[in-house]
Amino acid sequence: MSATGTTGLPAVSRAEYCVVACAEAWRDAGEVLASPMGTVPAIGARLAKLTFSPDLLLTDGEALLMADTPAVGERPNSVEGWLPFRRHLTLTATGRRHVMMGAAQLDRHGNQNISCVGDWSRPTRQLLGVRGAPVNTLNNPTSYWVPKHSTRVFVEHVDMVSGVGHDRAAAAGPSATRYHRLPGVITNLGVFDFETPDRVMRLRSLHPGVSFEQVTAATGFGLSVPDEVPFTREPTEAELRLIREVIDPKGLREREVPA
Repeated sequence: MSATGTTGLPAVSRAEYCVVACAEAWRDAGEVLASPMGTVPAIGARLAKLTFSPDLLLTDGEALLMADTPAVGERPNSVEGWLPFRRHLTLTATGRRHVMMGAAQLDRHGNQNISCVGDWSRPTRQLLGVRGAPVNTLNNPTSYWVPKHSTRVFVEHVDMVSGVGHDRAAAAGPSATRYHRLPGVITNLGVFDFETPDRVMRLRSLHPGVSFEQVTAATGFGLSVPDEVPFTREPTEAELRLIREVIDPKGLREREVPA
């Protein structure tokens, strides 16, 4: 296995590569609702809207559709619509939303756990609960953001299935697979997808400065690896300006993904 690509601009931080990778998840998405969960995904969604996905819909995190694109943590200056929870669920159920969720655990087939760690009947740690993960994964595109790639997150088998992976969707039949789509996983080490014949996690790109050995050591299962693995693409000068001066002038991205 070898990596291809350039090392990138010295001034580009790991967090900024992660922002660009998250933004790419919404490239040419059209008029769909972006639901980023996490600081870096929120910056990425804003970057996508301000560049290659101008029709992307963004909310203020509560119940308003934003007409402008404020900095992360700031209120919008212009609002274009009201999106109460019931309407948000309608978008989810009809596939007009692309959510980027977090994960306490992910396995090779894309099954996600955000509910508990340990045996379900007597867990060692209680987490968020299943929440809307099953509906998300079976009805609209669901990507994942993991700010700290480790064997604690990427496990052979999740302790409880919250978000549905490819193997479980296939076992459930056409009603589960019809709209099931997991476009990718972005972490602080690289970008991954499930574009393999058996729908297992594949290494799609390494962030500059990350080695293949680092990724495999931090993953609790065998990854599918193509012969040539590129580096995550460079941000353009215009994208860097937007990230640093418009979207995240306070540098919150560097707190989620430290240098």
